[in-house]
Amino acid sequence: MDVRQIIVERAVKEIQDGMYVNLGIGLPTLLANYIPTGMNVMLQSENGLLGIGPYPSEEQVDPDLINAGKETVTAVLGASYFDSAESFSMIRGGHIDLAILGGMEVSQEGDLANWMIPGKMVKGMGGAMDLVNGAKKVVVVMEHVNKYGESKVKQACTLPLTGKGVVHRLITELAVFDFNDGKMTLVEKSPHTTIEEIKEKTEASFIVHPNLLSEV
Repeated sequence: MDVRQIIVERAVKEIQDGMYVNLGIGLPTLLANYIPTGMNVMLQSENGLLGIGPYPSEEQVDPDLINAGKETVTAVLGASYFDSAESFSMIRGGHIDLAILGGMEVSQEGDLANWMIPGKMVKGMGGAMDLVNGAKKVVVVMEHVNKYGESKVKQACTLPLTGKGVVHRLITELAVFDFNDGKMTLVEKSPHTTIEEIKEKTEASFIVHPNLLSEV
């Protein structure tokens, strides 16, 4: 199975019926296609749409209907449209139950870096800095290592921070980590890996949840 698909299929389990959810640009936006049929979820986008549906078929494409990543989307029954000021009022006012964001680096203390790489062109910081402070729960989804095989789960982030101590849960293709009181805990592992492999590919220090200790 594709690494990104593994991450998305695990991440969609974080979404519960009745939630208002913001999906970050990139990998998180793929979750819109995985929302279970019949689940009542309203996906919110910073550019002013509440009620994003799956990606459109060729016949459904409306060039005026886009998400924050400038991708064409569909809208579900009951969707609403508004300006970005209203959208950020929803976020800053604590009305978003769950934000699922992409990450470049996550530290063992739950710090997140996901908005820029120094020296690279930046179109804007987007809404991530507001989301990590305004959403009730922040879940980060990313590949465990970068294209050079280096861990993206760090002792300390080396890239500019989006927020300090803001990540509640991290999901990669290998593992699920929770962050509480500055401590990072391995709470799930992929059936396709071992705890030893996770340790080898994780720069950060973490503890193993008691439910997994039998597998150490």
